[in-house]
Amino acid sequence: MLSKRLLALAALALTAPAAAKPIAFGDGYTAMYEYGAGTMQEAQAFYAPRYWYSLGAGYLRLDAADEAFSRDISYARFNYLVRRWNLPEAQGNVFAYGGLGAARSDDYDGTKVAWNGGAQADYETRRIYASLKADYQHSSAFAHRIDTLQLGLAPYLHDYGGIATWFVLQARNYTGGIYDGIESAALIRLFGARAWGSVWFEGGVTNDGTLQTMVMFNF
Repeated sequence: MLSKRLLALAALALTAPAAAKPIAFGDGYTAMYEYGAGTMQEAQAFYAPRYWYSLGAGYLRLDAADEAFSRDISYARFNYLVRRWNLPEAQGNVFAYGGLGAARSDDYDGTKVAWNGGAQADYETRRIYASLKADYQHSSAFAHRIDTLQLGLAPYLHDYGGIATWFVLQARNYTGGIYDGIESAALIRLFGARAWGSVWFEGGVTNDGTLQTMVMFNF
């Protein structure tokens, strides 16, 4: 079991980490926290019994830029690897996910049942990557979709045990009154793998000058 995990980590480190994936490898755990000042915060934790699916829970807070409302959504989610392409110098993935939870907000009373769904596609080499993700949150009181596009470039090729550095441009569109227009961000991502797992951190600023960060652990 340990040798399989070390091989998985080596493979993960020798290919570029495109984005926060809901499944890292079989019999593995993923924990993630993302913070976008003034718009959203999200925390997730998943366990993958096999390489092609994972289960877990998350928490999402959405804040309207005009301060009209704030929403707190807690959910359980199932993630599924729809397709993976392992190429000699690249990898591609398509994920789909969905779940059910509960939502509270300061613009209505009580708790609403909320369901969520989405998909993510990414393509990566050791030099470039691209990812596109769509998340949808729905209840009887609201509907929000968050679409995120990321494009990255590595200034150097990294090896297992080293630190990978990425320059990332991000564009994000919110629906349902959260943000007017496209929120863009310039980010730096650092990624490293060790025997116990892997970690990466990214941080930067949006076009409004607000902080955007994310940290993720795979183990």
